[in-house]
Amino acid sequence: MKITSVECLILDNQFPFVFIETDEGIIGLGECFRRQPEVTKTVVENVLAPAIIGKDPVNTDQRFQDMVNAGNALEIGGAIWIAIAGLDIAMWDIKGKSLNLPIYELLGGKIQEKMPVYASSMKRDLAPKDEAKRAVYYAEQGFLAYKLHSAVPGKIDDESDQTIETVTEVRKAVGDNFDILVDVNGAYSVHHAIEIGKELEQLGVFHFEEPRPHYDLEGLSKVANALDIPIASGENIYSEYEYKELILKGKVDIIQPDIVKTPGFTTFIKIANIASILGVPITCHNTQPIISSVAHAHFVCSNKNFPYAQEYNIENISIRDEFPILSEPLDVKNGYLSIPEGPGLGVELDMKMINKIKSS
Repeated sequence: MKITSVECLILDNQFPFVFIETDEGIIGLGECFRRQPEVTKTVVENVLAPAIIGKDPVNTDQRFQDMVNAGNALEIGGAIWIAIAGLDIAMWDIKGKSLNLPIYELLGGKIQEKMPVYASSMKRDLAPKDEAKRAVYYAEQGFLAYKLHSAVPGKIDDESDQTIETVTEVRKAVGDNFDILVDVNGAYSVHHAIEIGKELEQLGVFHFEEPRPHYDLEGLSKVANALDIPIASGENIYSEYEYKELILKGKVDIIQPDIVKTPGFTTFIKIANIASILGVPITCHNTQPIISSVAHAHFVCSNKNFPYAQEYNIENISIRDEFPILSEPLDVKNGYLSIPEGPGLGVELDMKMINKIKSS
């Protein structure tokens, strides 16, 4: 089998999806992280595609290395890794389809039938009582936990931060038997993160995400060492080398790769192996609830190092909620996402809708 064409389509002006066609008529589907989609499209089609066209997509390890070399990924970093992510997912989709097996079988087989998910609120402008009402709604819908983003990203120790007030109201509303997660996107100094963290511990918060930016490994380690609450980080890094440093130097308790950023199944395998050896669990960063969620589900359901509920974006996503691009919507009920059972990723796209909302 050989790759005959590679295309990146930007849907609704913001979501980059990749399509890899083969000489056997199999088409692989992939998704890239949504930031700067025009950059991603250029990298996919002009930099990486020439390195894999004419080659066997089923040999995913070698194709991954071809793309790393073509994009100088270890030197250039983020934009290249994001483009590689979508293409790697698409080639694993092809591999599964060619063998008539779901990707979870290629990863060793299912160890759980469904992926537990928590409701991830991206709102930053809700009053504490309004956030609490929202959390109650999603608890009643069956979600297993609720994550809030209450701090002011891009600022440090901003006076308008309402994290403690909001978590206090949420805890009152949902009771003690429902998990709350807090993500502050690196918006605290070390000393303030420790102060806030101690209050979050008293409120029974499940994890405290990015109290310091991902690049401040020393700061993260100081916060982690000072607190009992689990510290989580990792959504803004890419390679397995960076995750090793995050664990060993940042001392985080939970790592958070995102398969449409951390490049694809090929890298996820390496990161999961490192985390398993070092005894650090994984919970996916996952704000794109289409192919990204499906890819995460295949991995989570086939690997024992994902013991917690995984992120699921509850905000309006146009290609899920207004212009649904999946032929069949994902089954998310009672706090679980059902893993598609077909070959490869197990999902099909509605190409009429794709053609309607793709950028010209």
